[in-house]
Amino acid sequence: MPIEVREIIIRAQVESSGGDAGESTGGGGNGAVSQGGLGEEELQNIIAMCAEEVLSILKRQTER
Repeated sequence: MPIEVREIIIRAQVESSGGDAGESTGGGGNGAVSQGGLGEEELQNIIAMCAEEVLSILKRQTER
């Protein structure tokens, strides 16, 4: 019997890496990513996996 997950809860904890809280990263929108410890390649892999999973879920929904 298949199990269907209808809700997912994602929690994240953001930590400051020193300096003032209002200090700008200066690199545009990707400043938080570079300080979070994820490299560009790892981030792209995560995005690709998420997109693939979303597409498979949508495909299963249309088959029903």
